[in-house]
Amino acid sequence: MFKHAIVRRVAKTFQEGLTSSNLGKPDYNKTVIQHSDYIGALKRCGLNIIEIEADERFPDSTFVEDTAVVNKNLAIITTLGASSRKGEELEVKEVLERFYDHIEFIKNPGTLEGGDILKVDNQYYIGLSKRTNKEGAKQFTEIVKKYDYSCLTVQLVNLFHLKTGLAYIGDNNLITSVEFIDNPMFKDFNIIEVDKDENYAANCIRVNSYILIAKGFQKLKNSILKLGYKILEIDISEFRKMDGGLSCLSIRF
Repeated sequence: MFKHAIVRRVAKTFQEGLTSSNLGKPDYNKTVIQHSDYIGALKRCGLNIIEIEADERFPDSTFVEDTAVVNKNLAIITTLGASSRKGEELEVKEVLERFYDHIEFIKNPGTLEGGDILKVDNQYYIGLSKRTNKEGAKQFTEIVKKYDYSCLTVQLVNLFHLKTGLAYIGDNNLITSVEFIDNPMFKDFNIIEVDKDENYAANCIRVNSYILIAKGFQKLKNSILKLGYKILEIDISEFRKMDGGLSCLSIRF
Protein backbone atom coordinates (compact mmCIF):
# COMPACT_ATOMS: atom_id res chain seq x y z
CA MET A 1 0.00 0.00 0.00
CA PHE A 2 1.24 3.45 -0.91
CA LYS A 3 1.00 6.12 1.79
CA HIS A 4 2.65 9.15 0.21
CA ALA A 5 3.10 10.85 -3.13
CA ILE A 6 5.57 13.56 -4.10
CA VAL A 7 4.31 15.96 -6.76
CA ARG A 8 5.73 19.19 -8.13
CA ARG A 9 3.72 22.20 -9.19
CA VAL A 10 3.65 23.15 -12.85
CA ALA A 11 6.17 25.82 -13.85
CA LYS A 12 4.92 28.78 -15.87
CA THR A 13 7.68 27.84 -18.33
CA PHE A 14 6.13 24.39 -18.83
CA GLN A 15 5.46 24.88 -22.53
CA GLU A 16 9.19 25.49 -23.08
CA GLY A 17 10.00 21.92 -22.04
CA LEU A 18 11.16 18.98 -24.12
CA THR A 19 8.63 17.27 -26.37
CA SER A 20 8.33 15.26 -29.57
CA SER A 21 4.54 15.03 -29.61
CA ASN A 22 3.68 17.65 -32.28
CA LEU A 23 0.39 18.25 -30.46
CA GLY A 24 0.86 21.97 -29.93
CA LYS A 25 1.71 24.04 -26.87
CA PRO A 26 -0.04 23.31 -23.56
CA ASP A 27 -2.30 25.92 -22.01
CA TYR A 28 -0.79 26.83 -18.62
CA ASN A 29 -4.07 27.49 -16.80
CA LYS A 30 -5.62 24.30 -18.08
CA THR A 31 -2.48 22.38 -17.12
CA VAL A 32 -2.70 23.67 -13.54
CA ILE A 33 -6.34 22.55 -13.33
CA GLN A 34 -5.49 19.09 -14.65
CA HIS A 35 -2.60 18.81 -12.19
CA SER A 36 -4.95 19.71 -9.34
CA ASP A 37 -7.39 17.02 -10.50
CA TYR A 38 -4.53 14.50 -10.59
CA ILE A 39 -3.62 15.36 -7.00
CA GLY A 40 -7.27 15.00 -6.04
CA ALA A 41 -7.30 11.49 -7.51
CA LEU A 42 -4.21 10.53 -5.50
CA LYS A 43 -5.88 11.80 -2.35
CA ARG A 44 -8.95 9.72 -3.16
CA CYS A 45 -6.60 6.71 -3.29
CA GLY A 46 -5.61 7.50 0.31
CA LEU A 47 -2.26 9.19 -0.27
CA ASN A 48 -0.69 12.02 1.69
CA ILE A 49 0.53 14.60 -0.83
CA ILE A 50 3.96 16.22 -0.51
CA GLU A 51 4.04 19.16 -2.89
CA ILE A 52 7.25 20.78 -4.14
CA GLU A 53 7.05 24.33 -5.42
CA ALA A 54 7.48 25.01 -9.13
CA ASP A 55 10.91 26.01 -10.40
CA GLU A 56 10.81 28.17 -13.54
CA ARG A 57 14.37 27.09 -14.42
CA PHE A 58 13.10 23.57 -15.08
CA PRO A 59 10.10 23.47 -17.47
CA ASP A 60 9.90 19.66 -17.27
CA SER A 61 10.21 19.38 -13.50
CA THR A 62 6.53 18.60 -12.90
CA PHE A 63 7.44 15.16 -14.33
CA VAL A 64 8.90 14.37 -10.95
CA GLU A 65 8.94 10.58 -11.39
CA ASP A 66 12.13 10.74 -13.45
CA THR A 67 14.23 12.11 -10.57
CA ALA A 68 14.08 9.11 -8.23
CA VAL A 69 13.18 5.43 -7.93
CA VAL A 70 11.83 4.34 -4.57
CA ASN A 71 10.60 1.20 -2.86
CA LYS A 72 9.84 0.27 0.72
CA ASN A 73 13.44 0.39 1.97
CA LEU A 74 15.48 2.28 -0.62
CA ALA A 75 15.49 5.52 -2.60
CA ILE A 76 17.74 5.97 -5.64
CA ILE A 77 18.38 9.49 -6.93
CA THR A 78 18.81 9.41 -10.68
CA THR A 79 21.03 11.24 -13.13
CA LEU A 80 18.66 12.66 -15.72
CA GLY A 81 19.40 11.96 -19.36
CA ALA A 82 18.52 15.44 -20.65
CA SER A 83 21.07 18.12 -19.74
CA SER A 84 18.34 20.76 -19.37
CA ARG A 85 16.80 18.73 -16.53
CA LYS A 86 19.91 18.24 -14.41
CA GLY A 87 19.25 19.78 -11.01
CA GLU A 88 15.57 18.82 -10.77
CA GLU A 89 16.54 15.97 -8.46
CA LEU A 90 17.98 18.14 -5.67
CA GLU A 91 14.72 19.16 -3.99
CA VAL A 92 13.31 15.68 -4.44
CA LYS A 93 16.34 14.30 -2.61
CA GLU A 94 15.68 16.70 0.29
CA VAL A 95 12.12 15.38 0.60
CA LEU A 96 13.14 11.73 0.42
CA GLU A 97 15.76 12.22 3.14
CA ARG A 98 12.85 12.73 5.55
CA PHE A 99 11.55 9.22 4.83
CA TYR A 100 14.52 7.03 3.86
CA ASP A 101 17.64 5.98 5.76
CA HIS A 102 19.11 4.42 2.63
CA ILE A 103 19.59 6.73 -0.36
CA GLU A 104 21.81 5.78 -3.27
CA PHE A 105 22.78 7.61 -6.46
CA ILE A 106 23.24 7.00 -10.16
CA LYS A 107 26.50 8.69 -11.13
CA ASN A 108 27.90 10.02 -14.42
CA PRO A 109 28.49 8.75 -17.03
CA GLY A 110 25.44 6.70 -16.14
CA THR A 111 22.04 8.20 -16.90
CA LEU A 112 18.74 6.78 -15.71
CA GLU A 113 15.22 8.19 -15.46
CA GLY A 114 12.38 6.87 -13.35
CA GLY A 115 10.09 6.60 -16.35
CA ASP A 116 12.29 3.76 -17.58
CA ILE A 117 11.94 1.68 -14.41
CA LEU A 118 9.07 -0.76 -13.87
CA LYS A 119 8.88 -2.77 -10.65
CA VAL A 120 7.07 -6.09 -10.50
CA ASP A 121 7.34 -7.54 -6.99
CA ASN A 122 11.11 -8.10 -6.44
CA GLN A 123 11.96 -7.73 -10.14
CA TYR A 124 12.86 -4.50 -11.91
CA TYR A 125 12.63 -3.95 -15.66
CA ILE A 126 14.94 -1.22 -16.97
CA GLY A 127 14.19 0.41 -20.30
CA LEU A 128 17.25 1.33 -22.35
CA SER A 129 16.20 4.55 -24.01
CA LYS A 130 17.53 7.92 -25.11
CA ARG A 131 17.38 8.95 -21.44
CA THR A 132 18.62 5.76 -19.73
CA ASN A 133 21.91 4.28 -20.87
CA LYS A 134 23.64 0.95 -20.26
CA GLU A 135 25.93 2.40 -17.60
CA GLY A 136 22.95 3.81 -15.69
CA ALA A 137 21.21 0.44 -15.93
CA LYS A 138 24.38 -1.30 -14.71
CA GLN A 139 24.68 0.96 -11.68
CA PHE A 140 20.99 0.56 -10.86
CA THR A 141 21.26 -3.22 -11.07
CA GLU A 142 24.27 -3.25 -8.75
CA ILE A 143 22.51 -1.02 -6.23
CA VAL A 144 19.23 -2.93 -5.99
CA LYS A 145 21.01 -6.29 -5.92
CA LYS A 146 22.31 -5.32 -2.46
CA TYR A 147 18.68 -5.11 -1.33
CA ASP A 148 17.67 -8.47 -2.87
CA TYR A 149 16.07 -7.16 -6.06
CA SER A 150 16.91 -8.42 -9.53
CA CYS A 151 16.86 -6.59 -12.87
CA LEU A 152 16.27 -7.21 -16.55
CA THR A 153 16.93 -4.68 -19.29
CA VAL A 154 14.53 -3.97 -22.14
CA GLN A 155 15.78 -2.27 -25.31
CA LEU A 156 13.25 0.30 -26.47
CA VAL A 157 12.64 0.84 -30.17
CA ASN A 158 10.07 3.59 -30.61
CA LEU A 159 8.93 4.47 -27.10
CA PHE A 160 10.17 7.46 -25.11
CA HIS A 161 10.28 5.66 -21.74
CA LEU A 162 9.58 2.06 -20.76
CA LYS A 163 6.42 3.03 -18.87
CA THR A 164 5.17 4.93 -21.91
CA GLY A 165 4.02 1.54 -23.14
CA LEU A 166 4.06 -0.81 -20.17
CA ALA A 167 2.20 -0.86 -16.84
CA TYR A 168 1.95 -3.51 -14.15
CA ILE A 169 -1.36 -3.31 -12.29
CA GLY A 170 -0.92 -6.27 -9.95
CA ASP A 171 -2.26 -9.83 -9.95
CA ASN A 172 0.11 -10.76 -12.81
CA ASN A 173 -1.71 -8.34 -15.13
CA LEU A 174 0.50 -6.36 -17.51
CA ILE A 175 -0.84 -3.62 -19.76
CA THR A 176 1.23 -3.49 -22.94
CA SER A 177 1.41 -1.37 -26.05
CA VAL A 178 2.20 -2.83 -29.46
CA GLU A 179 5.97 -2.66 -28.95
CA PHE A 180 5.91 -5.31 -26.20
CA ILE A 181 3.15 -7.68 -27.34
CA ASP A 182 5.48 -10.36 -28.73
CA ASN A 183 8.40 -9.80 -26.36
CA PRO A 184 9.19 -13.21 -24.79
CA MET A 185 10.37 -11.44 -21.63
CA PHE A 186 6.73 -10.89 -20.71
CA LYS A 187 5.27 -14.22 -21.83
CA ASP A 188 4.32 -15.35 -18.30
CA PHE A 189 2.10 -12.34 -17.63
CA ASN A 190 -1.58 -11.98 -18.35
CA ILE A 191 -1.29 -9.45 -21.17
CA ILE A 192 -3.86 -6.69 -21.59
CA GLU A 193 -3.12 -5.44 -25.07
CA VAL A 194 -3.63 -1.76 -25.85
CA ASP A 195 -4.89 -1.08 -29.36
CA LYS A 196 -2.62 1.05 -31.53
CA ASP A 197 -5.10 3.93 -31.56
CA GLU A 198 -5.05 3.99 -27.72
CA ASN A 199 -1.30 3.57 -27.23
CA TYR A 200 -1.07 6.67 -25.04
CA ALA A 201 -3.37 5.06 -22.47
CA ALA A 202 -0.83 2.30 -21.74
CA ASN A 203 0.78 4.65 -19.23
CA CYS A 204 -1.57 3.99 -16.33
CA ILE A 205 -0.85 3.35 -12.65
CA ARG A 206 -2.13 1.17 -9.84
CA VAL A 207 -2.56 3.23 -6.68
CA ASN A 208 -3.86 1.08 -3.83
CA SER A 209 -7.46 0.12 -4.69
CA TYR A 210 -7.67 2.02 -7.97
CA ILE A 211 -6.25 2.02 -11.47
CA LEU A 212 -5.69 5.55 -12.75
CA ILE A 213 -6.05 5.87 -16.52
CA ALA A 214 -6.05 8.77 -18.95
CA LYS A 215 -9.52 9.98 -19.85
CA GLY A 216 -10.98 9.16 -23.24
CA PHE A 217 -9.72 5.63 -23.94
CA GLN A 218 -12.81 3.48 -23.70
CA LYS A 219 -11.41 0.19 -25.02
CA LEU A 220 -8.67 -0.02 -22.43
CA LYS A 221 -11.06 1.15 -19.75
CA ASN A 222 -13.43 -1.70 -20.59
CA SER A 223 -10.58 -4.25 -20.56
CA ILE A 224 -9.52 -3.16 -17.07
CA LEU A 225 -13.08 -3.10 -15.74
CA LYS A 226 -13.57 -6.68 -16.92
CA LEU A 227 -10.73 -7.70 -14.59
CA GLY A 228 -12.67 -6.32 -11.63
CA TYR A 229 -10.63 -3.20 -10.90
CA LYS A 230 -11.96 0.19 -9.86
CA ILE A 231 -10.94 2.99 -12.21
CA LEU A 232 -10.32 6.71 -11.88
CA GLU A 233 -10.18 8.54 -15.22
CA ILE A 234 -8.11 11.73 -15.35
CA ASP A 235 -7.86 14.28 -18.15
CA ILE A 236 -4.15 14.93 -18.71
CA SER A 237 -4.35 16.12 -22.32
CA GLU A 238 -2.09 19.13 -21.66
CA PHE A 239 0.64 16.90 -20.24
CA ARG A 240 0.38 14.62 -23.26
CA LYS A 241 1.49 17.55 -25.41
CA MET A 242 4.80 17.45 -23.51
CA ASP A 243 5.26 13.64 -23.72
CA GLY A 244 3.98 13.21 -20.15
CA GLY A 245 1.65 10.60 -18.67
CA LEU A 246 0.07 9.61 -15.39
CA SER A 247 3.07 7.85 -13.90
CA CYS A 248 5.35 10.81 -14.68
CA LEU A 249 3.55 13.22 -12.37
CA SER A 250 4.30 11.65 -8.97
CA ILE A 251 6.64 9.51 -6.92
CA ARG A 252 4.48 7.10 -4.93
CA PHE A 253 5.74 5.24 -1.85
